[in-house]
This record gives sequence, C-alpha cells and structure tokens, in this order.
Amino acid sequence: MSYKQVPLVVIKRLPRYHRYLGELLKNNVSRISSTDLSEKMGVTASQIRQDLNFFGGFGQQGYGYNVEMLYNRVSSILGLDKGYKTIIIGCGNLGHALANYTGFANRGFTLCAMFDTDKEKIGTEIAGLTVKPCSELEEYIKLEKPDIAILAVPKTAVVSVADEIVSYGIKALWNFAYVDLNLPGDVTVENVHLSDSLMTLSYRMSENKGNDF
Repeated sequence: MSYKQVPLVVIKRLPRYHRYLGELLKNNVSRISSTDLSEKMGVTASQIRQDLNFFGGFGQQGYGYNVEMLYNRVSSILGLDKGYKTIIIGCGNLGHALANYTGFANRGFTLCAMFDTDKEKIGTEIAGLTVKPCSELEEYIKLEKPDIAILAVPKTAVVSVADEIVSYGIKALWNFAYVDLNLPGDVTVENVHLSDSLMTLSYRMSENKGNDF
C-alpha cells in the first residue's frame, strides 16, 4: 500500500505512537482507548483517530486499540520490519556515539560498517566494527549493497561524500552535517540539524521566562 498522500506532519507523529505503544507493551497493557492514549501522548483523541485512519481503521468502538497489533502495524508502516543495512561515514565523536546507540538494532537497523579518512581511526574498533578507509567505500557499497548511509562528516566534506556514495548506489542518507543536501529525487535524505533543535529549546525557554513577568 502506498502512503504518499499522508501529510508529513502525520508521518512525523508515527515514531511517537511507536514509542508510547512500545512502553505500553512493556507494562503489559493489552488494549487502550484513544482517550487514554491521548492523555499519555498529549495529542487529542480526535487527532489520534484521524492520524490512524490514514492507514486504515485499527480501533473497535467500545474496545479501543489492541496495543500489540497497533504497535506491530505502526512498525510495519515505518518500515521497521525490513531490516535495513546501515553504514556510518565519519568516526569522530558523533559517529562514535551513533555507532554505540542501541536503538538501531532494537528498531531493525543493522549497523554493518564504519568508514573514515583519518589514519588514526582506520583499523580501530568501534561498537564491534573495524573502521575501514573511505577508499574502500565504492567496493563495499557495490558488493554489500547497504540501504542507508549515516553521514557524520564535517559540513565542508558532506556534499562531495554524499554525491560520491549516491553514485555508488546508496539511496537513503541520514545527514548530520549542517548542510541541506540536494540530491536526485530517488534518493531519500533526512537532514538532522542538532543546533536547530537547541535553538528551538532556547526559544521555548525564553517564552516561558517571558510568561513569568
């Protein structure tokens, strides 16, 4: 089924549903109403029903939602059941931290390899993987066909690195450099700007302080 007509704002809420439903499962909650779920998530019950209706109705009147079924369905919609092979390019502090993030395996992403140009990093081990030289990227990508590349490289290098690996066949990039990449339409890019999130936090703090006067 294609979900191309689903609004981006709805898609961006799906990971929150997944997270909250996962917590409910851990707490042995087998079913929940949209009202109870709304109280936990801070989203109106009407909004939850509207969001989920984009993907088919999952609730039953008088019963609510089967938590395990909905969790699995949201996982499938998010593609978490596909087992994506992932590589990291850039093994500095950020790349190192990302490699050790346990959430990858828990969400169906398999970290397969790490690459860097720094001779001091090449050959070292991070999260059980030996760092490879970037000179081996073309051979590795064409042979192993990873699904996703995580870019943890400096902003001065990210455009050339992105162009290079896309030419080798990578079709999805998770980009942490402070540069918005413009790539062919068949390449999926998620740009993550950590400083943007920090500035948003700063704004919200300023607003809260302003409310004290």
